[in-house]
Amino acid sequence: MDVTPSDKDLPLKEDIRTLGRLLGDTVREQEGEEVFQLIERIRQSSVRFRRTRESGTDDELKAILKRLSPSHAILVVRAFSYFSQLANLAEDQHHTRRSRAHHMEDAAPRPSSLDHALDRAAEAGLVAADLRAFFSGALVRPVLTAHPTEVHRKSILNAHLGIARLLDERDRHAQTPREAALQDEHLQRLVLLLWQTRMLRPQRPAVADEVSSALSTFDHTFLREVPALYADLEDRLGEDPAWGDTELPPFLQIGSWIGGDRDGNPFVTAEVLQQTLRTQSRVILEHLQRETRTLAEELSLSLQVSGASQEVLELAERSPDQTLRHADEAYRRALSLIFDRLSATHRKEAAVEAAPAPGPQPYDSPAQLKADLDALDRSLRTHGGRRLARGRLRELRRAVSVFGFHLAPLDLRQSSDVHERVVAELLEAVRPGARYLGLGEAERVALLASELESPRPLASPYLAYSAETRSELDVFLAAAGAQRRLGPEALPSCIVSHTESLSDLLEAAVMLREGGILRPAEGCVDINLIPLFETIEDLQRCGGILDSLLALPLYRRLLDSRGGVQEVMLGYSDSNKDGGFLTSRWELYKAELRLVEVAERHGIRLRLFHGRGGSVGRGGGPSYEAILAQPAGAVQGQIRLTEQGEVIAAKYGHPAVGRRNLEVLVAATLEASLPGADGSGLDPRFAQAMDELSDEACRAYRELVYGTEGFEQFFWESTPIAEIARLNIGSRPASRKASRAITDLRAIPWVFSWSQCRVMLPGWYGFGAAVSAFEQKHGERGLTLLREMQVRWPTFRSLLSSMDMVLAKVDLGIASRYTALVEDASLRHEIFGRLQKECEASIRALKSITGQDQLLEDNPALRRSIQHRFPYIDPLNHLQVELLRRYRAGDQARDSDDLTVRSILLTINGIAAGLRNSG
Repeated sequence: MDVTPSDKDLPLKEDIRTLGRLLGDTVREQEGEEVFQLIERIRQSSVRFRRTRESGTDDELKAILKRLSPSHAILVVRAFSYFSQLANLAEDQHHTRRSRAHHMEDAAPRPSSLDHALDRAAEAGLVAADLRAFFSGALVRPVLTAHPTEVHRKSILNAHLGIARLLDERDRHAQTPREAALQDEHLQRLVLLLWQTRMLRPQRPAVADEVSSALSTFDHTFLREVPALYADLEDRLGEDPAWGDTELPPFLQIGSWIGGDRDGNPFVTAEVLQQTLRTQSRVILEHLQRETRTLAEELSLSLQVSGASQEVLELAERSPDQTLRHADEAYRRALSLIFDRLSATHRKEAAVEAAPAPGPQPYDSPAQLKADLDALDRSLRTHGGRRLARGRLRELRRAVSVFGFHLAPLDLRQSSDVHERVVAELLEAVRPGARYLGLGEAERVALLASELESPRPLASPYLAYSAETRSELDVFLAAAGAQRRLGPEALPSCIVSHTESLSDLLEAAVMLREGGILRPAEGCVDINLIPLFETIEDLQRCGGILDSLLALPLYRRLLDSRGGVQEVMLGYSDSNKDGGFLTSRWELYKAELRLVEVAERHGIRLRLFHGRGGSVGRGGGPSYEAILAQPAGAVQGQIRLTEQGEVIAAKYGHPAVGRRNLEVLVAATLEASLPGADGSGLDPRFAQAMDELSDEACRAYRELVYGTEGFEQFFWESTPIAEIARLNIGSRPASRKASRAITDLRAIPWVFSWSQCRVMLPGWYGFGAAVSAFEQKHGERGLTLLREMQVRWPTFRSLLSSMDMVLAKVDLGIASRYTALVEDASLRHEIFGRLQKECEASIRALKSITGQDQLLEDNPALRRSIQHRFPYIDPLNHLQVELLRRYRAGDQARDSDDLTVRSILLTINGIAAGLRNSG
C-alpha cells in the first residue's frame, strides 16, 4: 500500500519526529539506556513486521515480548501508549495547519465549512430574510455524555492541551534560536510530566468526576469558541447589506446529560443532579465575572471625551464604585455594578447566603444581565464606539444568551422499566389491588390517560415507599426546583430509554406531574418528553407509538405548550448490537421516514436526537456526511446528537479543533435543510435493494452472534472484555446484569472489546454476505445498481465510507493471536474462520462497489495516518495477548499478578488512543 506523504505532510512528520525524540530522551533519562534500547528493538521489529509480514520478524517480536518481566512490560506499554498520544496531537495540529493554509491561499471554500454552506444557500436562492427565518427556528446542540469510553484522565488531557498549544505557537510565530530552544525545553517538561503521571485512575470515577472532566472542555474550548463562532457567522452574513447588524438567536448550544442520566447508573441521584447544576452554574458565573472584570479594565472611556446614554449613566449612578478617580468613567462604573450583581448571583446559586446581603442584589435571570449589557452595547454604538462594542462586550453578551446561568442544558434520562415499577407502586399505594403490572397495554394507557387529567399527585409524604421509588420522586422534585431557580432551559428534556410502547411515555408523564413539572390543570409541561427507540424492533414500531401519542388530546395540549415540537431520540448503539451494522443503519433511516410522515400528518415539527457513539459500530463517523445523509424532512434546521466518551476530548479538547467541529455541525445542518437538499426522494429501487441487503446482513450477523453455540465463550476469551470491565473509565458498569450474556452487555464495551483485538466486528460484519447474496440473485445488474446507489444516494455512500474506515483498521493477523486465548480449539478455528471469510468478502464487496483498488483510496491522508500508527499499536496488541495469557493462567506471584493487571489495563488505554476510538 502506497503511503508516501506529500510535501504538505512534511511538517506533520517533523512534529512527530520531534515529539518522538523528546519521548525517547525522557525514557532514556528516567529509565536508563537498557530500557530505551529494549523499546527501540521492539519498535524496529514491529515496523519491519508491518512492512514485510515476514514470519521471522513476527517470531522475533513475540520472543522479545514473551521474555519481558512485569516491570519492563509496564514501561514498554507506557512508552508506546504515550507515543500514540503524541502522534495524535501532531495530527490534530496538522489539520489546523492545513486549514489555515487553505484560508491563506484564498482557495475555494471546503465542504463542511461555513463559507461553503453559505455559498450553497445562495445558490439555492436564499436571501437575508430566508436566512433570518432559518436561524430563528434552528437548533444545533451536541450533547456531552459520560460513557465508559473516555480512557484518558483529566491530568493527561491537560498535559495534551499544553503540548498542543506549544505546537500551535511554533506554527504561527517565527522563532529565534533561543526561543526555539526554550520552547523545546518546555515541550520536554510536558513530556516528562506525562511520563511521570499515572495513566490509570486508582478507582472508578464518581459522577462528579465525570462532570468535572466534561466541564474542563467548556473552560478550554466552548466558553471562548462558541461566542467566536457566532461572531464569525454574523460577520459573514453581515457582508450582505440586507442582513446588517442582525444578531443571531442562540441556536447553537452545548448540552449535557452527565449528572442527569440515570439509565443504568444508580449513582445519579437527586443530590447528584443538584450538585451538577450548581457546579455548572459556578463555571459559567465565574467566567462571566472574569470577563466583566476584564471588560471594565478595557473600557476606560471618559465622559470628557465620549458621551454615554442615559441608561449607562443610571447604571453608573447605582454602582458601588463612586470614587473620584472613576467619576468620569461611566462604563467602568456600570460594569462595577454588573460585576457586583454577578457576584451576588454566584453566592445565591451556590446557596451560601440564606438571605440577600446588603448592596447590589443578584440578577433574577440571565435576561436581566443581558439587558444591562445591551444598554452598554447601544450606548457605545451611539457614541462612536461601534468597534469597542464588537470586542469583548460582544463575546460577553453572546455568552449570556447561549450559556445563561446554567451553562449547559442538562437532560434527564431513565429506563422505562424503572418508571413502570415506580408508577405501579404509587398506584398500588392509593388504589390497593390496582395490579398495574398485570394490566394489558390498552388498560394501562386508559388508566394513565385518566390519571394525567387530574392535577392530584399520587405520592404522599405520609406514605413509605421503596428506595427506588423514593429516589425517582426526589429526582423529579429536584428537577422542578432547579427549573424554578435557573429557568426551564436548564433542564429541557426528559428521555425515556427503551421506549417500547405508549404506556412507557405516559408513565414518565405521570412522574413529571408528581414533580410539578407537568401541570394538567394548566395544560402545560416545562420539559420535552422524549422517547428513545433503541432496538431494531423498537425502531420498526416507533412510528406507530408516536402516532398514538400525538392522537391523545391531553398530550397534544401539552405539546402545544412546548411550541408544537416533538423530539425523538434514536439509539445507534443497541440497534447495531441487536441487528448488525447494515441493518441498524437501514432501520434507523426507515424509522426517520416513518417519524417524518407521522409528524407531517399531525401538523407538528419533528426534531431528531441522534444517539451516536465515537466508533462506527455505535453510529460514529464524520458528522458532516452523516447529517447530509439524513432522509428528506429529517433535519429541518434542528438536530441534536450525542458526543460520547473519548470523542469529547478528541473533538473539543483543543480550541481550534473544537471550533472546527462546531462549524461542521452548523454548516451541515444548514446544508441539509436547504430546499432540494435531499433530492427528489428515495428511489424505490434503492429501498428494495437495501431491504434485501439488510435482511441477509442481519441473518448473517445474528446467526453468528446469537445463533452460534459457544460464541459467548469465544467473545469473552478472545477479547479483553473481562479486563475492560475492571478499567476505571466510567461510573456505569459494563453489563446491565451480572451475567456474561451478550444481550445483557452494554453496547459500549461490546464495541470497545472488538476494537481492542482489531476485529472491529460491529462495524462491518454481514456486509460481505449481504452483497454476495444480492449478486447471486441479481447478477451483474445487481452490482450495477449498488454502484449507482453509491454515486447517487448520500446515505449509502456515507455507510460505505464509514465501513471503509473501519475495515482499514482491521488486522486479522493481530486478531488471530487473540483467538489463541480461546481454550476450545475447534470453537476457535470455526468462529475465527467465519470472521476471516466474512471480512475478506466485505472488503471485496466494498472495493467492487466503490471501484477502489485499496481501502481508503479516496482519503489518502487518513490512510497514511492509519498505516503510520500501526507499527506503534501492534506491540501493544502483541503484549496485551501475552499479558492476558499470563494473567488468565494464574501462574504468577501476587506482586507480579498486580503488575500484570496494571499492564493489561495500560495496553487497553494505549490501543484505544492509537486507534483514536475506543467504543
